[in-house]
Amino acid sequence: MKKKQMKLGAFFHLPGHHVASWRYPTSGANRVLDLEFLTELAQSAERAKFDMIFFADVFGQQLSEGGHSAMLKLDPIVIISALAAVTKKIGLTATLTTTYNEPFHVARKFAAIDHLSKGRAAWNVVTSANAGESLLFGKEKHLHHASRYERAEEFVDVVKKLFFSIEEDGLVIDKEKGKLLDLKKVHHVDHEGKWFKVKGTLDAPSTPQGHPVIVQAGSSEAGKELAAKTAEVIFTAWQTLEEAQAFYRDVKGRLSKYGRKPEDLKIMPGVFITVAKTEEEARDKQRLLNSYISPEVGLAYLSNFTNIDLTGYDVDGPLPEFNGIEDKTNPLIRSNIIREIAKRENLQTLREIYERIAGARGHREIVGTPIQIVDQLEEWFLNEGADGFNIMPPTFPDGFNDIVELVIPELQRRGLFRTEYESDTLRGNLGLSKPANPAIHSSHPVGL
Repeated sequence: MKKKQMKLGAFFHLPGHHVASWRYPTSGANRVLDLEFLTELAQSAERAKFDMIFFADVFGQQLSEGGHSAMLKLDPIVIISALAAVTKKIGLTATLTTTYNEPFHVARKFAAIDHLSKGRAAWNVVTSANAGESLLFGKEKHLHHASRYERAEEFVDVVKKLFFSIEEDGLVIDKEKGKLLDLKKVHHVDHEGKWFKVKGTLDAPSTPQGHPVIVQAGSSEAGKELAAKTAEVIFTAWQTLEEAQAFYRDVKGRLSKYGRKPEDLKIMPGVFITVAKTEEEARDKQRLLNSYISPEVGLAYLSNFTNIDLTGYDVDGPLPEFNGIEDKTNPLIRSNIIREIAKRENLQTLREIYERIAGARGHREIVGTPIQIVDQLEEWFLNEGADGFNIMPPTFPDGFNDIVELVIPELQRRGLFRTEYESDTLRGNLGLSKPANPAIHSSHPVGL
């Protein structure tokens, strides 16, 4: 019997996940807009047999002179379109918000990428946590947490209907009979809901994967329910095995009410890894990166995750209590995680806290040798804490290359990770089944 193997995403947050990675002497900060650099990284991830490359996205952030990693970046949809041409097996995941887009636009973009990549596209569904995004779209106010998730649920439903509106074999191209399209395989969408009214079809047939893989990141109650209903991969952030296990069992336990099985959803927590041949060398790398954080950047970074404006605070003073107006539908998951880290590890000052989360942002952080790192990944994987991990390198290219050259071989040596791809599609490599077109066995339009 083949040993169970974990799934791995390479989280490309350029030039690195550490807030000061751009200042690291060998980081590719001057190359993040360079397709050759992106190609080199993508091909390295593919040689290492990662399941997917993952690009997060957020806009409307406040710019500053000192800056932080990934403050300036390109549209991930455009990036994965380009990378589809220079890779062959690895999955390509881009983030696109449901709050400031329309379903037809999203369906059309991802269908195109899935066709062009021969079945390697994935859409990371987000609801725009950054309130500043609203101003870029002429909106005076950002939607409340509950409304964003309600809109997102209907949004994904409409996108899936569009993905399935022309069956995969609907394009027949019979030149002798003069028949281009089999109209019996066309299913017009007729959707009218609270948020969207959509009629018509996509102008491309269903994709090689049935539809691109649906990814979601979120750990609130609304986020877990949306994942249970719609997601096929979920990214999340936990510090301890016990927390990860509780989340894993909670979300997997919700699937049956939507007619889904536990294996239909892969849970992949983020993990920030600093690795070297010795633990001392790994700790030195960690300390060096932290030394590049200016107090102003550190406070701004911490402000973002705690929902407290810490501008001008003494970095050697304590973290103040939250006393703002809280949206009761949004439990401020990441802020609570960071406060728990500070409490559990007895971090007394703002400097200690921002240095502690400078790379992981509330995700699990592991510093050490390949054996030490893989021991911890294996423990979570074998004990219902994760189906795999979204790997967060501190810097690119060096921090990522360290993981490729040191951690991946140790995982493979233990039989925990593949040495060759099993499939040509992302869905196949993740062990996800191809979704059936719900319109095929119905004489009604997709929307009814």
